[in-house]
Amino acid sequence: MNKRTENPKLLIGILALQGDFLEHENILRSLGMQTLQVKLPSHLDGIHGLIIPGGESTAMARLIDEFKLRKSLMHKIQKGLPVWGTCAGMILLAKKLRENKPQPLGIMNITVARNDFGRQVDSFETDLNIPALGSVPFHAVFIRAPKVIKTGNDVKILARLPDTTIVAIQQGSMLGTSFHPELTADTRFHEYFINQCGPYHPQGGSTQQITN
Repeated sequence: MNKRTENPKLLIGILALQGDFLEHENILRSLGMQTLQVKLPSHLDGIHGLIIPGGESTAMARLIDEFKLRKSLMHKIQKGLPVWGTCAGMILLAKKLRENKPQPLGIMNITVARNDFGRQVDSFETDLNIPALGSVPFHAVFIRAPKVIKTGNDVKILARLPDTTIVAIQQGSMLGTSFHPELTADTRFHEYFINQCGPYHPQGGSTQQITN
């Protein structure tokens, strides 16, 4: 795998309230990035991008509110902070959910159905054609995965399943995936996100220890 680290000075935050944030952190560090576990509003200052990981979307939304992160998250992302939501993270970015809960951030112009592939036992893996990542198929892991059931005109579809179900999208500097790239050895999606973060110039500085 060609690991592109065009700007090792980038600081990538990972929302670290719940879910598989450590897996994302390990991949980012393997690519030479500085990382920051985001748990408080002040941790959003100074980062070049943010990953909202997979996990339990209802618990994650509750913790976002308990830690008073919702307003800061929405403000930073709306002002251009690149963000990538995987699985539960994509649910939280959505403008609308088919279900009544949890309350998403309402930022990305998509409608999402939670756990629409089934329960844990219905998890599966498959190879996806993702032109943005090159000609080699990407091996995707789906675990209690959500589906994108509607997109706005400003949303680019990056990947579909053979039955046309949308499983990866992009809206400007916002990314969303139904699957978990952090659970594979293929780092191309992380590299793709890093490249989205390069042009962003953050304001302020971090108050938490940075890991390399």
